Amino acid sequence: MQDVASLVTQAREGRPRAVARLISLVEGASPQLREVMAALAPLAGNAYVVGLTGSPGVGKSTCTSALVTAYRRQGKRVGVLAVDPSSPFSGGALLGDRVRMSDHASDPGVYIRSMATRGHLGGLAWAAPQAIRVLDAAGCDVVLVETVGVGQSEVEIASQADTSVVLLAPGMGDGIQAAKAGILEIGDVYVVNKADRDGADATARELNHMLGLGESRGPGDWRPPIVKTVAAREEGIDEVVEALEKHRAWMEERGVLAERRLDRASREVETIAVTALRERIADLHGDRRLSALAERIVAGDLDPYRAADSLVEGLTEG
Repeated sequence: MQDVASLVTQAREGRPRAVARLISLVEGASPQLREVMAALAPLAGNAYVVGLTGSPGVGKSTCTSALVTAYRRQGKRVGVLAVDPSSPFSGGALLGDRVRMSDHASDPGVYIRSMATRGHLGGLAWAAPQAIRVLDAAGCDVVLVETVGVGQSEVEIASQADTSVVLLAPGMGDGIQAAKAGILEIGDVYVVNKADRDGADATARELNHMLGLGESRGPGDWRPPIVKTVAAREEGIDEVVEALEKHRAWMEERGVLAERRLDRASREVETIAVTALRERIADLHGDRRLSALAERIVAGDLDPYRAADSLVEGLTEG
């Protein structure tokens, strides 16, 4: 068993091994997870969480690395949660993002963690909310969350980040078409990366046109800016940081930031409760109560909805 209080103290002092152990307890759904969350709760809530999403190949990792450099120049501590595809053999992360961000490996003001999706859809790992809280409580001023790069289904990042950044790149074929169904609706800041390529201006114009279609913003509402970058050369990155800071200031002024964090906490509680209920139902397989309800459904004495209601009532009362 880990000494959670000691790990939290060491994490607050900036010791990466302590942060790593806390996140490992989260990822592994350790029996000490409740103790970890209870210890972190009063320490979290200060970090600015930025989510980066977009189709594979747009340069998310390169952009994330460039943002780390920009924030470190401002003297801020930065945490990076890079959600990688799962290994089909071990279930672990393939670590591609961490390799691409190796320039920051020796910086004590930067903590980079790769997490495996483990089959979780939406571009994030199931343990991402708790891992973000670990980095927040460990004293990170900014937490950058980079999604796995699965295209349209990556909209989940909008529910975990204070500000969502959607990246696109010219020459990606149907990049904007692929984004239409989901991620174009969640962006607070849009980045056209690899802007030194042909077609960058056209991509920005098309994006601007699409964002304007059906726009129903009132006076003072946030209009997502479009920033062109060449992240590999850190060109345009300062403009991205400026756009992020403007969005944060706008959210704080309008009370939107507090609302987003409240929604995030509500969703997290709901997920934990539903997961716990699902586990209790799974434990009933082979139980006489479940078999009796199934027999009544087959006999036509009971419909499945009433059976489910009966089962949930029994579980909650028990």
